[in-house]
Amino acid sequence: MAVCARLCGVGQSRRCRRRQRQNQQDQGSDSDMDEEEEEQIVGQRQGDVVAAGGGGGGPDSGGATAGPSVACEHGSCHVNRGSLDRTSTGPPHPQSLAELPPELLVEIFSLLPGTALPNVALVGKKFRQILNTETIWRRRCMKEFGTKEDLRKMEVEGVSSRDLYVKRVNPRVKSGRFMKLLPDYEHMDYRDVYTRLLHPYRHILGLWQPDIGPYGGLLNVVVDGLFIIGWMYLPPHDPRVEDPMRRRPLFRIHMLESQKATVECMYGHKGPHKGDIQTGKKDEFSTKCNQTDHHRMPGGRQEEFRTWLEEEWGRTLEEIFHEHMQELILMKFIYTSQYDNCLTYRRIYLPPVMPSDLLHPGLFKGTYGSHGLEIVVLSFHGTSARATKLTGDPNVPAGQLTLDVDLSRPVVLPDLEHQRNIEELSRLVLGVHAEVQREEQQQAKDTPATVRGAAEGACGDAGAAEDVGEEEEEEEEERVTCSNSCQSGRSSSSSTGPPEAQPFVLPLGVMARNEVYPRTCRKCFYGTGLIAGHGFTSPERTPGLFVLFDEDRFGFIWLELKSFSLYSRLTDHLAHARAPNMERFEAMLCNMQSWTS
Repeated sequence: MAVCARLCGVGQSRRCRRRQRQNQQDQGSDSDMDEEEEEQIVGQRQGDVVAAGGGGGGPDSGGATAGPSVACEHGSCHVNRGSLDRTSTGPPHPQSLAELPPELLVEIFSLLPGTALPNVALVGKKFRQILNTETIWRRRCMKEFGTKEDLRKMEVEGVSSRDLYVKRVNPRVKSGRFMKLLPDYEHMDYRDVYTRLLHPYRHILGLWQPDIGPYGGLLNVVVDGLFIIGWMYLPPHDPRVEDPMRRRPLFRIHMLESQKATVECMYGHKGPHKGDIQTGKKDEFSTKCNQTDHHRMPGGRQEEFRTWLEEEWGRTLEEIFHEHMQELILMKFIYTSQYDNCLTYRRIYLPPVMPSDLLHPGLFKGTYGSHGLEIVVLSFHGTSARATKLTGDPNVPAGQLTLDVDLSRPVVLPDLEHQRNIEELSRLVLGVHAEVQREEQQQAKDTPATVRGAAEGACGDAGAAEDVGEEEEEEEEERVTCSNSCQSGRSSSSSTGPPEAQPFVLPLGVMARNEVYPRTCRKCFYGTGLIAGHGFTSPERTPGLFVLFDEDRFGFIWLELKSFSLYSRLTDHLAHARAPNMERFEAMLCNMQSWTS
């Protein structure tokens, strides 16, 4: 708060006066300086002339003349005395940072972080005036927040904010109406945007997960021109899993003529209206709508449900023939609509990228049967690949570990004829599953009960039992002799370059919900998937087959459910999202599971 107050107190912006100041400096005067500063600098220059000439009358002419040298770090200037070069015959060098030309000071100040500039302004009047230069604040906005060269250009990944906000109010609105919705920002400058908008709300930029019970979600808060916008990311309509993500604005923050940042709720169908944002705990914030009547429709809840259904699923209720799916959709609408955009968000990270990763980690959209498409984050942890839900359903909620893949246990697929046989595929996978269970039982006997209990309680998820004694497991795996299929798979995984693609076909009887999946794959591994009853009752990890198709697609065959899930990469550019290290990311995963447990 102290930093913000000092930022806001720098002064009103003015146009750059570099040309005028340069002319004044050539004439040997600077009317913008304080009289004391001017006298001090003039006296220094006179002393420089005497020293350069090697003599002269007056009490200051004898001996070595001391001149100031200046070091400036984050706006705090320190002056040290040093001896002048008495043999110099060229023009006198600046003996103070204040003697530098204004254009050079602009370049120097532009390299400092915005939070350090208030300290620079305290040095003197000249520095305060230099800090009115738009170039300094434009560079800080671009460097720290990625703003465009022109603040009035508002685009996010090709979506025009101007068009979006106009259409949400009236599809046939004219440009004149737009100017009433968005004030004239012709005289808005970068310093006001930095000090009153970007800096105060910098902590909410990035990826967040809303606390909406089992459903979760994915919110991306970005800088968009003169706005900070919270975009809710929605999967494409089922079953088009490879289509791009859909986005819906939930709130925006922008500057009004009063030079004060204003929060507006974008939920509903009547245009922007009053809202509020509260920041409390670290990596957490809340939104509140102050005019929830803007969320209501003339036709009541039925009209609201039909509109929501078209946005969420891209179809009407009559077009959904499955009765169980209709119940799930209605349940989700009733649960999520009660929040009225008054939500709490917790920060989430994308996993760090490691050279040993099987593929680039990140966000993927996946098919989950009658629950539709959901978003997961794929990450790698040693010999394990894990997919954690960011959006969920009443059976397996958001935050839970949906897939846990053992990369040390590859599975070599048989020929196409045997791949079509579900019994043959089950025999291969269940054979590996039985081997894993035997090793776990043997390890449980060798591990003291106290150590085992502490490990199981470290991160209370359904798959934690498989992580007990991970180091011991890795040592044991080095001594275990796998079957011929496993040995063949390990040799291919250790080779350099992408493995040769092999034919792939789903076994007969496995439901795929009309997904168009690739007909070749790179590798297959044993893994487990999490299933549970309604309300996350009786959760259980069931064996299955992880299928890597390419860098952007993978699948999972749920043997017990006889179903197939296809996952496709979310390709949107997400700024401020990558975790600083693996420890921070793993801590976030544990927290996510505790939110929905």
